[in-house]
Amino acid sequence: MKEQAIAALVGPVAEQHGLEVDRIEIASAGRRSFLRVYLDGDGPDGRGPSLDEIADATRALSVALDESDATGQAPYTLEVSSRGVSRPLTEAKHYRRNVGRLVALTLADGQVTGRIEASDADGVDLDVDGHTRRVAYTDISKAVVQAELRKDAGDDEEE
Repeated sequence: MKEQAIAALVGPVAEQHGLEVDRIEIASAGRRSFLRVYLDGDGPDGRGPSLDEIADATRALSVALDESDATGQAPYTLEVSSRGVSRPLTEAKHYRRNVGRLVALTLADGQVTGRIEASDADGVDLDVDGHTRRVAYTDISKAVVQAELRKDAGDDEEE
């Protein structure tokens, strides 16, 4: 399998579904290959693609790959997923899609953790302990969304 040929094929299919290809991974396991396509996009709520969007794109990608010779003759397994919350935020659109989420930023002068309030082409506004802090993208060396576990309101009730 040639990644360039696959990228040329899957990119337009993803775009037809309002998505973009974040990355492609090809791995071999014996005679079978695994083709992993990670998609991203704004989704219905502006926070990334929905499961339905990923499922629709997966079906279309499968048909397009089966009808082309991009994968060669070898059998393969197609896996399609969103880019995932654990992936670093590297572009302005990633910050925009994560408004309201808690992020940890690594800066030249240390680390800061806060909730994304807003973002634009130049930087991100974080709520850090109740105060808004503006951080330019050029000052960020790494940014990762932090997983948050939510406790159900009913968990505190005694029976």
